Amino acid sequence: MDENAAKRTGYMVVGAAWLAVFCLFGYRATFSVLLGPMAKNMGWTVAQTSLGYSLMMTIYAITAYFSGMIIDRWGTRPAYFLGAIFGALGFYLTSLTQGYFQYLAIYAIFAGIGTGMLWVSSTVSVRKWYVGKAYATMWGLAFMGAPIAQAVLSLGVKSVLLTLDWRQAMQGLSIVILVALIIAALIAKKSPEDYNLQPFGLMPASATAPAKAEYSWNVKEAFGQYAIWGTILAFLTSMVAEFLIWTQVVMFWTTDAKLSLGTATNLYIAIGIAGIFTMPLMGMMADKVVVGVGNEPRGRKIMLIFAPAAGVVACILLLLSKTSMTAGVISCIIFAIYWAIEPGGCAGYAGAIYGRKSLGRIWGLATLIVMGIGPAVGSFMGGYLYDISGSYNNSIIFALVAYALSAIIAFTLPLAAEPKVIAGGKDTSAISG
Repeated sequence: MDENAAKRTGYMVVGAAWLAVFCLFGYRATFSVLLGPMAKNMGWTVAQTSLGYSLMMTIYAITAYFSGMIIDRWGTRPAYFLGAIFGALGFYLTSLTQGYFQYLAIYAIFAGIGTGMLWVSSTVSVRKWYVGKAYATMWGLAFMGAPIAQAVLSLGVKSVLLTLDWRQAMQGLSIVILVALIIAALIAKKSPEDYNLQPFGLMPASATAPAKAEYSWNVKEAFGQYAIWGTILAFLTSMVAEFLIWTQVVMFWTTDAKLSLGTATNLYIAIGIAGIFTMPLMGMMADKVVVGVGNEPRGRKIMLIFAPAAGVVACILLLLSKTSMTAGVISCIIFAIYWAIEPGGCAGYAGAIYGRKSLGRIWGLATLIVMGIGPAVGSFMGGYLYDISGSYNNSIIFALVAYALSAIIAFTLPLAAEPKVIAGGKDTSAISG
């Protein structure tokens, strides 16, 4: 394969990841729009209807682990095909539901499996093809699918709901998911080694530190290292803060800042619009940091400190938005900057430490832990602190502290991991990262 063909193959990997991220975040963005009409039409409370999403996220987290195993063994194509089938059925079968428990089972299982096949597969597939000075830039392009989905699909569903009901909106979404993920599966590729290629963006080995062959980690070895647990804790604390903000910020603006629902919704959408630009820009910035420090784990670590620190600043500005609309707009832009760095940055750091061979199963288990806890805790704490105080101030402060804790944990991340391998009765060491 010549260089141009190799580049086109890599772009196909990024394109497939873009479609996967678009569908994953399309699920998340449209649920908040469909929540009210579903609850009203079916006679359920908002809490009862929201339980379906919570259960879906639980299945999503479990499925993410198994998707990592699939990726390491067979590549991303099977994961995308499964995502297409289950993701489309998640919307379509839910649109036909007539009872509450039927809704819980169908949405949780089908949507959970469908979306669970998308996050690890997209992040790991890009990481397998792009490393070093190229990963964050290409992941930033792929991750643009998230804010575009938040803006386009949310507004699209709102338009449908003006003339039709939530069932027709879900049926339309099922077609979008099916078509997008089938295309993703068709253009998806295996690892570059399967095409006799090397990943793009390799850092040049110095004379004193020549390149080493990648060590093939197993899950037990990887999770015996602080590197992965530190990554999980940094990612988890940020996810707690992020999901608290995503689920409560509109209520904060309408309740504490006294903004109209329309204005608050427009501000929320502004985060997604800003993300369209911050995703690629922050990706390029992250790769420039890696090149600047000459060490990928160090560069990724710096960005994992910077991202939640930006989240702290955004929370401060969010509190100030009660009296200043300008502060609210700037907070949206800074939240978009954080969002562009943290999720992909954690996967990038893990890949820099553990290599690409077994990253799927390692990052799949990490995702299971983070997404099994973070979204639920963040969403719950946001509502709970409001219920006991009558204000969202404490909720935003809680998110601020969680972001700060994430930055502190990121500061402690190591720059390498060293497994002990028993061979011939002697301990030997292999360095990765």
